[in-house]
Amino acid sequence: MKIITSKITIPAETPLVCRQGLLDTLRENLKSCPAAVINGRAGTGKTMLAVDFVRRHVGRAAWYKVDAPDMSLPVFLVYLVASVAQVRPGFGRQTLDCRARSSGASGAEVGGEFNIAELVEAFVYDLERLAEPLVLVIDDLHLIYDADWVIPFFHRLLPLLPAETHMLILIRGLLPAPMWRLRSKQQLFVITEQMLAFTQTETEELFSGYGLGAEEVRSALLRTGGRAAGLHAAAIRTFVDSPLNPEQSN
Repeated sequence: MKIITSKITIPAETPLVCRQGLLDTLRENLKSCPAAVINGRAGTGKTMLAVDFVRRHVGRAAWYKVDAPDMSLPVFLVYLVASVAQVRPGFGRQTLDCRARSSGASGAEVGGEFNIAELVEAFVYDLERLAEPLVLVIDDLHLIYDADWVIPFFHRLLPLLPAETHMLILIRGLLPAPMWRLRSKQQLFVITEQMLAFTQTETEELFSGYGLGAEEVRSALLRTGGRAAGLHAAAIRTFVDSPLNPEQSN
């Protein structure tokens, strides 16, 4: 199976604003929860927050951007392993061996379905062998919610993650109910779309990079509700139309 490397590469974009409050919230909650979900629609700043977090993380960071064809569990496992192997070559032998046995129907399948528990435990075993801090980001997991293995896989995996491993899951929309209930067991922390909204201070920092002031900030916040993509677009549009733009003076 050929790996598309762009799917397991940390995005190259650089956040224009350091969202220190959210970074601190993530850091503090990951001390007690093995995983965090960042939930919001497109353009709310999920990816940039996760990128900033992993770049500031002391330790290794892996990234896996899920696509719809990854609804196949064997495909998902190959990419999941490959994402970590990007930063730790040789990672995942136990997981891939277990996947091969399952695919070969040598007894690791039950009733035609993969033995989720065995696959999860193999992946956890490989993670434990790392014996070093790791943040693993799974982006756009919502694209494969309909796969029947997703809920049992993650419901089994998250409580078993080694202490040195933390997972960030980026999604649009609510988690499936069984995974949502992990919050009450301190296995999962959720950053909601409301929490992702830019504060006035963050908006002022963004707009100051374009030489824009408080009046433009207030207007943009009212129009966009603090949504990241809307604020960026508003800042650019306001700058282009303003006397600060060198092209306007020509």
